[in-house]
Amino acid sequence: MKLYNKMKRYRSGLLVATAALVTGMSACTKNFERYNTDNTGVTDGQLGPDFNSLGLLKTAEMSILNFSGGGDPNSYQVQQNLNADCFSGYFMTPNPFSSSNNTNYGLVPGWNGEAYKVGYLNVMSSVVKLKNSGLDKNYPAVWAVAQIVQITAMSRVTDIYGPIPYSRVGEGLSTVPYDSQQDIYKQFFAQLDNATASLRAQISSGATLPFDFSTFDVVYNGNFSQWLRFANSLRLRLAMHISKVDPATAKTEGEKALNPANGGVITDNADAMTVKITGDFTNPLVFIAKNWADIRIGASIQCYLSGYKDPRISRYMDKATDPATGLKGTYKGIRIGSLVDKSKYQTYSSLNTDDGTSPAFTLKTPMQVMTAAEVYFLRAEAALKGWSNAGGSVQQLYEQGITTSMAQWQVSASGYIADDKSTPDAYTDPKNAANNSSGKPSTITIKWEEGVADDRKLERIITQKWIAMFPEGQEAWTEFRRTGYPKLFPVVNNNSGNTISTSVQIRRLPFPQNEYSTNPATVAAGVQLLSTPADNGGTRLWWDTGK
Repeated sequence: MKLYNKMKRYRSGLLVATAALVTGMSACTKNFERYNTDNTGVTDGQLGPDFNSLGLLKTAEMSILNFSGGGDPNSYQVQQNLNADCFSGYFMTPNPFSSSNNTNYGLVPGWNGEAYKVGYLNVMSSVVKLKNSGLDKNYPAVWAVAQIVQITAMSRVTDIYGPIPYSRVGEGLSTVPYDSQQDIYKQFFAQLDNATASLRAQISSGATLPFDFSTFDVVYNGNFSQWLRFANSLRLRLAMHISKVDPATAKTEGEKALNPANGGVITDNADAMTVKITGDFTNPLVFIAKNWADIRIGASIQCYLSGYKDPRISRYMDKATDPATGLKGTYKGIRIGSLVDKSKYQTYSSLNTDDGTSPAFTLKTPMQVMTAAEVYFLRAEAALKGWSNAGGSVQQLYEQGITTSMAQWQVSASGYIADDKSTPDAYTDPKNAANNSSGKPSTITIKWEEGVADDRKLERIITQKWIAMFPEGQEAWTEFRRTGYPKLFPVVNNNSGNTISTSVQIRRLPFPQNEYSTNPATVAAGVQLLSTPADNGGTRLWWDTGK
């Protein structure tokens, strides 16, 4: 895809849901009206007897990782793929697009606003319309699912920008004020209280709905017990996000999530939170990799997997196809911030769409949001912090996270957990030595060590958690910013104009440019809610303490 040649149909002052859902938004996407508006045809009003307005829930689910574009993955590309997916160390583009873009910290305004736009236009708009239809009063368990979807999506948005409009969205204001990230997280936890209570009541009563909920649910096919386990797991994830900046609240919320009386967390791969690909839709990450050749594996994940002799490498990526001696037939990623030429670098390792008898990724592979393995690693960290009900020792939960991930990817973990010698590889680029690393990113090994400092234990937990969360780069980027782990290769070229530290790496995206055009006073107030009032990629979020 040629982002710069095909930018069209900017939209400003967009008002969504009722009179005015939120502040104006713009996007740099192809076919904006066709692909990024509610495609259910439902307007505000009461939930009708045919219940078709519940199609809005499907729209919201599909927009967590936006593939609501009917086969055009451009929105996902700038919502996440050329941002968090690359910042997390998972991916890098072989396409230069221009000499300065997000992958070398020359942040592109037309890219930076997409996650904001999708969050409000596709998710918040849909959920507000569902509430206006009476869903919250008539079918509280289904409304609980809508709340959980909203929290899942909007937690990602606030973890990209920091302060965002949230608490007063849907009130019909012409402009909606920004909330601090601290207040947004408080509201997330309160909403999860309501949602999980409604789900437990529904499960306990066994009441039958007057419609087939599975028709509108492309995550768990209407299974409320699975939604409850995901909601508790989501609470645990969000609690861990704030564990450095607000340890008391984090402990309270984390222990609430882990309390078995509240319904349990995800423990099995069958309960993983993934969004199914239905109808004419496609997996946008696979489309971008296979059909456009616009994304390739990042050097960081390749060097960790190669160095660890990790059997998941063949399920995550294809071998390089470049005919150059020493490159073809090997696993080779691209280092973020490299000067690239698509004709030369698209032959580096891509997603596993071709190699093997049954490649892991196809155009119909569900979009991954949370895995069972991630939850085991969250529990391992909870145990490390001394939270109640973690359900095992730190070592037990750490090792269970690894074995659960191996099972998810259908590979053998024989000998892997006991490996106390292997470390990540250094990086060399056969096409340009300027992209080589000065050494290995880390000395961390795989085998659990009990008698080491907690920080060393945390690095081991987060490194394996990061490996297990592939290819979902948004949460991986969040955890890197929160913990400093895994240790990632920094950008080769930094075009931020000294606003982003090469060693510290990017911390957030700036607010959308359209906010400055249509809501200057509102966004200016939002900037003042940042940790430092500087709207650039180097400013830390509230929970990003730098400790």
